[in-house]
Amino acid sequence: MRRLIARESVFPLANPFTISRGTYTTSPVAEAVIEADGITARGESFPYPRYGESMESVLAQIESVADAVARGAGRQELLGLLPPGAARNAVDCALWDLEAKQAGRRVWELAGVPAPPVLTTAYTLSSGSPEDMGAAAGEHAWRPVLKLKLMGDGDDELRVAAVRAAAPNARLIVDANEGGSAGDVEKLCHGLAKHGVDLIEQPVAAGDDACLADFAHPVPLCADESFHDRFSFDAVAGRYEFINIKLDKTGGLTEALAVAAEAKRRGMRIMTGCMRGTSLAMAPATLIAAMSEVVDIDGPLLLAEDRPHGMVYRGSEVEPPSRELWG
Repeated sequence: MRRLIARESVFPLANPFTISRGTYTTSPVAEAVIEADGITARGESFPYPRYGESMESVLAQIESVADAVARGAGRQELLGLLPPGAARNAVDCALWDLEAKQAGRRVWELAGVPAPPVLTTAYTLSSGSPEDMGAAAGEHAWRPVLKLKLMGDGDDELRVAAVRAAAPNARLIVDANEGGSAGDVEKLCHGLAKHGVDLIEQPVAAGDDACLADFAHPVPLCADESFHDRFSFDAVAGRYEFINIKLDKTGGLTEALAVAAEAKRRGMRIMTGCMRGTSLAMAPATLIAAMSEVVDIDGPLLLAEDRPHGMVYRGSEVEPPSRELWG
């Protein structure tokens, strides 16, 4: 007999974290727990208000499939029971964890993909004044990849310039979080190119990004809020070079693996991203990160305290998850 439980946990951040949408001090996560024959399996997700999610709605969605999971519903059936999003992600990853524990094998063996190598993740700098972001970059200048959260307030090029001056050898990627406008996106892209930025995530709002097809991008663009699952490819074609695969958007590892395969078929480049999650959320993302050119799974580095048996981070390098954590 299987039992699915939905529960909330809140993890404090090590420092306040600011993006264009606000400042945050905690990471509230939803967890799906499946108990079966003495085995406990787990999956984690981050309810994101930008996509109409709340902790209450995500927990309710998880609970809505409890009877189906108890009757034996698997990952493929789950694709038809819940839409893409945080709730399906938590349950899907718990089902993967359950299958691995029952089979006595690692998830990547079940998925038919190589074991994740030691990965190099970007480290995200919170938004702030150019002076504050330059100071933060100086503290982390030794990291190989820095990710900057922009504000869309006219000072973003100054922020990037300050970070570049403080971290001259770091690879830089920036995330506008939809903060730019169609009227200034071309100027922004050319300005950031002067400072050696390698990638720009979602420079304008999803739905307003037709403008991105109208000029040659001096820096590759990555679709984040504009891209969710296999049905998003046509909407981003010709506008972005990269897609950001986040399991909370795809609705789990099952769909994320299918998205990665379709991206390869279409010639789209892949970034693996994350929300403000713990190591339990990062663990399944490592399978996609192993297929990606850009990896951003630094969630646990931003926490004051991670879960037991958390991912091992040595600087910006992250090892595959242990059996005790997941999969």
